[in-house]
Amino acid sequence: MVLRMSYRSDGDIFSEIKSLSGRLIERRRRRDSVTQRHLAQAVERSERWLREIEGGSPHSMIEDHVRCAHSLGMTTPHLFIPILASEHKMMIPRELLMQDDLWDLEHELLEVVERFNAAVMARQTRRSGHPDGLL
Repeated sequence: MVLRMSYRSDGDIFSEIKSLSGRLIERRRRRDSVTQRHLAQAVERSERWLREIEGGSPHSMIEDHVRCAHSLGMTTPHLFIPILASEHKMMIPRELLMQDDLWDLEHELLEVVERFNAAVMARQTRRSGHPDGLL
């Protein structure tokens, strides 16, 4: 199944992302035997609030999902890759985003960013004529 990125509105994509994220947060919490109470306390929120996050409430905020994920030791490509894909009208396989460990993908993406940044810095250095790229 493919996560469609061509939604009627930004709210549609964010609702889908929050739903997916809530399921991943709950799965990780259960896998690590963390109670809702413990996770809610760790992020200084109520258990009801956490149930809404895990339920994928469209009224939750992306930063709340980040807070929960980080508290569980998760990184957040399941939040940001779909946003980026949506901006470029791309489709992402849902199965990819449901993986527990996207470290290899994250590492490759960051290496691409690093190479891109190095190329930009090299162009700026060549243009300025200064070895350190500063004017």
